[in-house]
Amino acid sequence: MTSLLCWGRFDVSHPFQAVRWFVRLALPAWRVLKLPFISGYASGADAGVYVGQRVEPVSNRSPADVHRPHPPSPSRPHGRNGEKGRRKFRFRDWRVRSRLIALIVIPTGVSIVVGAQQVITSWNLASQYQRVMDKSELSASVTELTHQLALERDLAVHYVAAGRTPEREEPLRTQFGPVDAAAEDFRDKAAAITPAYGESASALTRQLLSRLPEIAATRNTVLGSELLALPTVTKYSQIIAVLAQFHDQIGKGGDQEELAGDVAALSALSKAYDAASEQRGLLAAAAAAGRFQSGELDRFIAARARQESEVTVFRAVATPEQRQLYDDTVTGTLVDRAEVIRLRALAQAAEGDRIDIEPERQDDADHWFEASSGSVNGIWTMQRRIGEEINVQSRTLKDAARQEALLAAAYSLLLLLAVLIITAIMARSLVSPLRRLRTEALHIAGARLPETVRLLRERGDQAGLVPPPIGVDSRDEIGEVARAFDEVHREAIRLAGEESRLRANVNAMFVNLSRRSQTMVQRQIQIIDGLEQGEQDERRLAGLFSLDHLATRMRRNNENLLVLAGQDAPRRYNEPVGLADVVRAALSEVEGYERVVAKLAEGVAVSGQAVNDIVHLLAELIENALAFSPYETRVTVATGTMESGGLVLTVDDTGIGMTQDELEQANARLARAPTVDVSVSRRMGLFVVARLAQRHGVRVELRSHKAGLTAIVLLPGSLLHPHL
Repeated sequence: MTSLLCWGRFDVSHPFQAVRWFVRLALPAWRVLKLPFISGYASGADAGVYVGQRVEPVSNRSPADVHRPHPPSPSRPHGRNGEKGRRKFRFRDWRVRSRLIALIVIPTGVSIVVGAQQVITSWNLASQYQRVMDKSELSASVTELTHQLALERDLAVHYVAAGRTPEREEPLRTQFGPVDAAAEDFRDKAAAITPAYGESASALTRQLLSRLPEIAATRNTVLGSELLALPTVTKYSQIIAVLAQFHDQIGKGGDQEELAGDVAALSALSKAYDAASEQRGLLAAAAAAGRFQSGELDRFIAARARQESEVTVFRAVATPEQRQLYDDTVTGTLVDRAEVIRLRALAQAAEGDRIDIEPERQDDADHWFEASSGSVNGIWTMQRRIGEEINVQSRTLKDAARQEALLAAAYSLLLLLAVLIITAIMARSLVSPLRRLRTEALHIAGARLPETVRLLRERGDQAGLVPPPIGVDSRDEIGEVARAFDEVHREAIRLAGEESRLRANVNAMFVNLSRRSQTMVQRQIQIIDGLEQGEQDERRLAGLFSLDHLATRMRRNNENLLVLAGQDAPRRYNEPVGLADVVRAALSEVEGYERVVAKLAEGVAVSGQAVNDIVHLLAELIENALAFSPYETRVTVATGTMESGGLVLTVDDTGIGMTQDELEQANARLARAPTVDVSVSRRMGLFVVARLAQRHGVRVELRSHKAGLTAIVLLPGSLLHPHL
């Protein structure tokens, strides 16, 4: 039913919101329709209680009354038949089944059937265009990586053919940076290519990512071995070939026909660029060496043939504007000069002559490299232009599809609003009492009931604590639930009162037993003191001392019971007591005090009203440290100062320590004393320390170290006084 309360806060910012709203609305509502109380009776053969019946505590009724419904309240008579007939048409008295059917059937049937399919279809189309745009962005990254890697290949071939001179090595190493940057950009964008983009595209992307580390290996081979020019071309070209395959895959896997021609043109230009770049590197190597090495001439001629073939493919699939742009870009003096040099080199190679491009120049390789770069860079510029066109077009298509999806969602929303107008009157009669019931129930659970329980604990008397009923006065299921919740509220207060009385009785029992035991222990201590004064035998005197310590521990155990019962210390000092005396008093209450080493600050005293509690607290911590550390080890009690003016007392042992979980649980109990229960009896000392610390604003924390445990006691400045 909670979902029904959200109809007034419906958000339509997302095209799927209408569908999600109806799902959230329908599922809880149909579950409510199946609840037994809808039909007016509790489920089960033995339930025997009508919905809306006032249920009194079992302890206040006889067995015969348990299954007998109460008569109608005089303030709310069922009325005559005429009044019943009038109530039948009042929305506030309709059954929940009737309201939910009237509220859900029309919106669900009209809005989901009419709007959901159209919204989903439009949004899926927008998602397809988004994938197209991602592919185009990755294609641009591939183009950049191909360009930089091809340039590195040509520089590497030139470096190898020129004899690996330092002059050729420097530009090669400089090119490593742009290649690495382009590869990193590709890795970032390739992370978005998931199997949703097509299994073949995803597999090829993973393959290319796995081949990228080969770039560094190829560099090491070129720089650190005697690899020849042609194998160098081959190694780089193997990586570039995978990039070309990626362009082919993008072309084949285009999601929309509008982009198929541009993607095919981009793929053809990518292959033409690779062939042109390979020619640049091969002829530069031949010019540097003076001739083509074995296999290089055939490779050079094949690269030229591939370039011309791919340019032909490009012209076949490109638009007239793209063909004109290619003609305007891949042209100029450098392109013409490169063609002249190429033809001259081929003629010299055919005659078996030395490759001498410009007889009057000594830098033939650089001259060719500069001239051929005009054509190579022109093709690369075309690649980038077409890639940008693909990206812009795919973005435009995606935005158009998304706008269509939003329009479809808006259309569905209009249908929904039309239906909501029909159901608004009935929904209002249901939502208002539900909200009131929910608000008051939460207020009772979060504020009124805890406050009532607190008052019961303080005064222990339930008289006068009558909870007001929830302000829902309808006679439908909501009103019945409100009356049932009122009964639960009254029963909770009654049980809380009984628990408070029981707790008070237990505390009183603790106090009485502790007082009686304290009296006997105090008498026992007095007798032991008398025996100690008149005893001359050292062995007996030592035994009396041990007995005295045991009696002192028994007295402290009785004081623990008083702390559990919430009683203050019976003994108080009117004047501050020196810190050393406080620690000595704590040592006198533990067994094995001779193992304790005290390193205390001088000139500090503890407020008289807190002395006994601080002594008690320290005794518990010191006794715990002695009990859980080897007999031959020492326990150190030391002090330090805080910037806030307080004092730090540490009890450090070399015992068995605690696990991290145990330490966190113990510190949680020390920070906030838990309610007294059976578990407290197993760790009474921890509870007592928490109670005593809470009483005076003292903080206690346990910390673990390699050799044991450290208990840190932070005394606030309000408990400290100077001591002469």
